[in-house]
Amino acid sequence: MCALKAKRQISADSPGRDGLIIEHLPLVKYLVGRIVPQLPPHLDPQDLMSAAVIGLINAADRFDPTRGVLFKTFAEQHVRGTILDELRSYDVLSRSTREKYKRLEREVVSLEHRLGRNPTSEEVAGSLNIGLDDYYAMLDAIHVFTFISLDDSWEDDDGSSLCLADVLSENEAQNPQQQVMKRQLVEALGVAIETLPEKERLAVTLYYSEDLNLKEIGETLGLTESRISQLLSQAMVRLRAKLRLHKN
Repeated sequence: MCALKAKRQISADSPGRDGLIIEHLPLVKYLVGRIVPQLPPHLDPQDLMSAAVIGLINAADRFDPTRGVLFKTFAEQHVRGTILDELRSYDVLSRSTREKYKRLEREVVSLEHRLGRNPTSEEVAGSLNIGLDDYYAMLDAIHVFTFISLDDSWEDDDGSSLCLADVLSENEAQNPQQQVMKRQLVEALGVAIETLPEKERLAVTLYYSEDLNLKEIGETLGLTESRISQLLSQAMVRLRAKLRLHKN
């Protein structure tokens, strides 16, 4: 279902709801556009766009302005969740992919504790008992998952939630509980990003703060898109491991 068809599903007797949905369609296109370059080529971006529009409509149905949260923030969470569900239906996040990711995260955490610093790619590959090329192939295999895992949420006792992607993209969180969580995450994330190896730190900054795509980052750093993809995947594994400790 395309965006135009989705709009026709909106009831005519709710102009406020209509306005929210139409106004935020560019947000949906932006969120889908950010994930599409990370997807396998056989997946149809239009299917993802259709699912994301439905997520926006559902967000408009459920939005309660009295909670003090911006609709943009609320809608992003719902759209991301819908995108995640759609990708799961394609088995993009297969069990084997998740197992590879968890294995890699465990090895990275273990090496960091042993070495007292971020392990190099060669050290991680050695710890996994695989060659460097196979390690890079593993990073490519888990690439989509490392980005989607940014949407794991931290929730407080009142059910307010905030995800790592919100912090990286500097979205405004108006809810007091979200503001507290965001300050805590920003502090922990700032420390974690500063400890990343230089190229990974630059790639993360350019992707999330400067809003550059993989090709543009590659041109800036003099690396291929594939290498930038691997650097970002490796950085996300490190950040998720560090932020998981903060969460717990």
